[in-house]
Amino acid sequence: AVGVQGLSQSEVAYQNAVAYAKDRLQGRSLNGPKAPDKVADPIIVHPDVRRTLLQIRAFNEAARALALWMGLQAEMVHRSQDQKQREAAEDLLGLMTPVVKGVLTDRGFANAVEAQQMLGGHGYIEEWGLSQFVRDARIAMIYEGTNGVQALDLVGRKLPAHMGRYLRSFFHPVLNYMDAKLDDENLGPLITPLSKAFGALQLATAHIAEKGLKDPEEAGAAATQYLRLFGMVALGYMWVRMAEVAHEKRVSNPDDAAFYEAKIATARFFMEKLLPDVAALWGSIKAGKASMMALDEAMF
Repeated sequence: AVGVQGLSQSEVAYQNAVAYAKDRLQGRSLNGPKAPDKVADPIIVHPDVRRTLLQIRAFNEAARALALWMGLQAEMVHRSQDQKQREAAEDLLGLMTPVVKGVLTDRGFANAVEAQQMLGGHGYIEEWGLSQFVRDARIAMIYEGTNGVQALDLVGRKLPAHMGRYLRSFFHPVLNYMDAKLDDENLGPLITPLSKAFGALQLATAHIAEKGLKDPEEAGAAATQYLRLFGMVALGYMWVRMAEVAHEKRVSNPDDAAFYEAKIATARFFMEKLLPDVAALWGSIKAGKASMMALDEAMF
């Protein structure tokens, strides 16, 4: 529920920022005027404005899919008549709860700040509302377990639970899906970066398991980066699943083709511009605890 709160703040901030970016006139397109009849172009023509808006949009849509997927698991836990299905859903929901809470609220706040940036000085004026979204989004990172504690729950409790059974509830379906779709001409360009990111997640998981057994501080030092890495892979998986549906629907529902084309384009943006963050997160995890534990308390 708190994860969805973070997503909701990100979404309302995005909607306001988009409306402003389409209306606000400032400067001209780098490739020449797009609105020659006006004194300036709307700022949405500028690449960096589009980058900002797209990174929020790409997160929001994948996060919404992830929240829905977990909502379905909760329904199965409470309502399924199949014991094995209930247990599998409970495993996946237990594993992903800290990921959803931590990643959706971290990014929800960061996205609210980015959306506020789109308004320039207007973003700091109360009548425009963006400053309120930023303040409201901040609390979600704190209550119901601060996100640092959520990360510790993921690496300290969920990873080793039942000899890795919780992990298998996510790893196995993602692996099976990628194997099945690798040769799909539409999805192949998305599967390849997802596969690389998933490989980094597997390596990070093994690294934390090995180091953490010998020294719990090593697991603790990697926890936040691991949670974020896990979240990026989960969001990437959601995007490939959405792109698969979009490719099918744009043919069977030509009246809504523009909607599905936007989905496909946003999936590509996520894979090319956001998912590469996984490499940096994996690099930080590999670096271990040494530098963060090196200072004596008196040095802080």
